Amino acid sequence: MSKTFTAIDFELATAKYSSVCALGIVEVVDGKIVNEFYSLVQPPQNRYMWQTSRVHGIKPKHTASAPTFLEIFPTIRDLLVSRHMVAHDELLDRSVLKETMSFYGLSYEDLGLDTMWDCTSKIYRSLGFERTKLSICCELMGVELKHHDALSDARATAELYLRVDDAIEMKKLG
Repeated sequence: MSKTFTAIDFELATAKYSSVCALGIVEVVDGKIVNEFYSLVQPPQNRYMWQTSRVHGIKPKHTASAPTFLEIFPTIRDLLVSRHMVAHDELLDRSVLKETMSFYGLSYEDLGLDTMWDCTSKIYRSLGFERTKLSICCELMGVELKHHDALSDARATAELYLRVDDAIEMKKLG
């Protein structure tokens, strides 16, 4: 497994995948975290569902003056282009990035990312972990987590990816 990758996590304001309200990105080079990016993001019309706010605690008042995804994209573009991407819920986070970019007229294809990313949830499931929610994997592997904080979730995903060999050993001993 590559020790150079980018882990990403999004929080959403509504059920729409283009409603990003927070973004966390962690860049790992040779097994070391070398860069982190976090931003609140103003979702379209700054609209929220109470159910999502209840999960992550982000409300319209928090993002009223936050940049839109279109405004932060120039800052994060280089953290994404041609990178080996990792997410805990790969299908969700990849879909959110695609749909959000499409919503703002940005080309996902121009990022040059693999069709599928590495998914720590699937990796840990393949190792025999019965439940692979991020919080559960982190607890079992001793990874610090402030769940539903996009940067903490991205950092935890990076740590879980780096600890796959430890998880393999743990399962052998268990």
